[in-house]
Amino acid sequence: MQTEFIFAGFGGQGIMFAGQVLAYAGMDAGLESTWIPSYGPEMRGGTANCCVVLADRPIGSPVVRNPQVAVVFNNPSFEKYESNVATGGLLVYNSSLITLSPTRDTVEFLPVPASAVADELGSMRLTNMVMLGAAISSRPVLTLDDIKHALEEHLPAHRRDLLQANFKALERGMECAVKPVLTR
Repeated sequence: MQTEFIFAGFGGQGIMFAGQVLAYAGMDAGLESTWIPSYGPEMRGGTANCCVVLADRPIGSPVVRNPQVAVVFNNPSFEKYESNVATGGLLVYNSSLITLSPTRDTVEFLPVPASAVADELGSMRLTNMVMLGAAISSRPVLTLDDIKHALEEHLPAHRRDLLQANFKALERGMECAVKPVLTR
């Protein structure tokens, strides 16, 4: 088993942290795990993406060209990565912000109103965990408990007060992950 993910959006949306949590969860669960960040020229508001590879055998390359799962947070990322998702793959997108419509019929699409859910939960900073919850619900390479454990173990000390809120956001994301749809 090897599953490749791309998380993409604007800097400041928690893209890197969502990928790190997934990578840590895989590592803590005994899987081979890689995480590679990529930033645009600006830290906040510029483009940001990261690649995560989880496998039960050594990983040949951490570079992800055609991910099985793309988790995108904004229109530019949707435009860029929709065509890159592997045939039969999944594109999870923040339907609160993304106004584009899917064009491929060889990929599953999962619209998640992640920003709206995060706002209901009291903080837009939870959008990333809503999206991660939806992604792992639809492609269960790890369990919710694996992700929660990674958060407990790796959440920075200055963010510990957000642990329970992150758990709730993951759970709400999983609830949002109704069956992905093929277009057309």
